[in-house]
Amino acid sequence: MVYYIKSVVEIIESKYEDFTAVERTIGDFFIHNEENKNLSSKEISKKLFVSEASLSRFAQKCGFRGYREFIYQYSQNFVEKQEYITDKVSQILKTYQELLNKTYSLVDENQLDRIVKYIEKKDKVFVCGKGSSGLAANEMELRFMRIGVNIDSITDSDQMKMRSVFQDKKDLVIGMSLSASTEDIIYFLEKAHKKGARTVLITSQLKEDHKKFCDEIVLVPSLRHLNHGNVISPQFPISLMVDLIYAHYVRQNSKEKEQMHGDTLKALGNAIEEER
Repeated sequence: MVYYIKSVVEIIESKYEDFTAVERTIGDFFIHNEENKNLSSKEISKKLFVSEASLSRFAQKCGFRGYREFIYQYSQNFVEKQEYITDKVSQILKTYQELLNKTYSLVDENQLDRIVKYIEKKDKVFVCGKGSSGLAANEMELRFMRIGVNIDSITDSDQMKMRSVFQDKKDLVIGMSLSASTEDIIYFLEKAHKKGARTVLITSQLKEDHKKFCDEIVLVPSLRHLNHGNVISPQFPISLMVDLIYAHYVRQNSKEKEQMHGDTLKALGNAIEEER
């Protein structure tokens, strides 16, 4: 049986871009640390050559009341692990397991329910992404289209700029950007929000400025600090979140949506037969 452990590491990673140089030094330590040893503020301040006040500010920036609360939650992250893994396949699988753990720590089911309500109530859904995020956007369109959602995926920069002009309160715009800095995606979300559309950003970086024009910021794990993150498809964390949104969506009126899915597959099968 697999046990998922909630961790503060994902919180650190999601806020990493907004940290000061000192806070990044502290963050790097807690991201890479593998020992549940003396983590007192006095000990860590000596080790990192930072003040105890800096540790307190760091903890507060991560959403905790102080360093003691932060370190208590951080200590819960330590569980028994297999230290000697030599098989490369096992290492990659372990990395995927770590991504699943991180997703569990970040997922907010109440937030998913809110997004599902947006999808149900809006006349049109636009989902946009570039590169690997664009592939995830295309996949989301195909999956939701098969269960009756009026949805388009947009991966072209010019299309995003043009479509942003025509958004209104009847629309939902979902942007996908792990870095939260893809200019075309941010532009689309900003303009759509001004036009009255609901806006959702799926990202691994929580930036305070984006809360001004995003109704929901959905956090997914960052690949940056994983030992084998460079061999994992950057599409995976976003695709996993799409799976979770899809699962929540089909849970509402599941029989009706299963029927729609079956009908679309049957229609595709008939089209293939006619071509033959």
